[in-house]
Amino acid sequence: MSFYDPLETRDPDEREADLMDKLARQVAHAKETTHYYFQSLAGVNPFDCATREALARLPLTRKRDLIELQKKHPPFGGLNSLARSKAKRVFASPGPIYELQGMDMDHWRMARVLYAAGFRHGDLIHNCFSYHFTPGAFLMEGGARKLGCAVFPGGIGQTEQQVQAMVDLKPDGYVGTPSFLRIIVEKAEEMGADISSLKKALVSGEALPGVTRNWLNERGIAVRQCYATADIGAIGYETEAEQGMVVEEELLLEIVRPGTGDPVEPGEVGEVVVTTFNPDYPLIRFATGDLSAIMPGRSPCGRSNVRLKGWMGRADQTTKIKGMFVHPEQVADIARRHPEIHRMRLVVDNPGGQDRMVLHCEIEAGGEVLDQALVSSLREVTKLRGEVAFTTPGGLPNDGKVIEDSRVY
Repeated sequence: MSFYDPLETRDPDEREADLMDKLARQVAHAKETTHYYFQSLAGVNPFDCATREALARLPLTRKRDLIELQKKHPPFGGLNSLARSKAKRVFASPGPIYELQGMDMDHWRMARVLYAAGFRHGDLIHNCFSYHFTPGAFLMEGGARKLGCAVFPGGIGQTEQQVQAMVDLKPDGYVGTPSFLRIIVEKAEEMGADISSLKKALVSGEALPGVTRNWLNERGIAVRQCYATADIGAIGYETEAEQGMVVEEELLLEIVRPGTGDPVEPGEVGEVVVTTFNPDYPLIRFATGDLSAIMPGRSPCGRSNVRLKGWMGRADQTTKIKGMFVHPEQVADIARRHPEIHRMRLVVDNPGGQDRMVLHCEIEAGGEVLDQALVSSLREVTKLRGEVAFTTPGGLPNDGKVIEDSRVY
């Protein structure tokens, strides 16, 4: 087996010690150089932040809050250490949310991901991520450059021209969404065009259905997927084992219960929270809004870092009930009031066309007194009436849902 560098196979205890050392230094750096963390981490001694327990006590920064933060403190919400004038590029993602690119060649740490997908020095990569407004294409450009690959800037659309460029240039691989790759291959077959030089692909931005992977494999294209965001860069990546996504080496990952900052037990589905060591944009406990879970054991590919199961939905399950918004944080508030409950799940349905809330609670044994106390807490926190149902520990699905909207219209 081949690895990008020795970091991928190091002892997990060595990795953890390295991450904790970096965490303390990043907290200190963020407090000293950014307006946002100077305020949000006031009173925090950075060099007390060298354990998972200390990390879990730090506040979350939620992706969904970036729009308002950036309106209050334009253009980057006060989270940037690097001045705008020193940035290599500035991007706009939907929202809009503005991001900057630092001067590092591989700002988003994608070289490792490309290597795991089979790309090597000297390859030509056909890049079909967008070059317009968003950083998608440039995530891959930086990694390709560091790996020693040339890039054709295909961008999106213009399918026939994409096919012709592939015929003429004979790229070794593709990066982009899986659906667009399939469209290109189908167009090439329709045109009778030879794009058989294409042997590998790294896809992201949407789900990769098994049927699409198999369809592309049948045409000689080995497809790997990665999980990355504009703010963070690479988070997890698929290897030849195709069993989950190995977490990228240069970040600190947690899985927390939606609506809280509390880490879940290993294997439980929760929200992906990431701390980066990027000096230009030091995100600490950045809540992505995505759901996933840690897989047990080590990857058969030989890499020793933990693995994510992949994208499993959205953590922000805010739901409107009878004209009122109910948030996962409110369910977490009820849970704090009743620590005897193992887990909670607020199920919303509409029998007879009327909205109904039922708070399902995992507990060893319920009772009328607890039932009434929970009904009261539900009313106080949400300002809505609801019912309570009890189930034994383990009776609720392990899917990260705190609020389940089962209404049928």
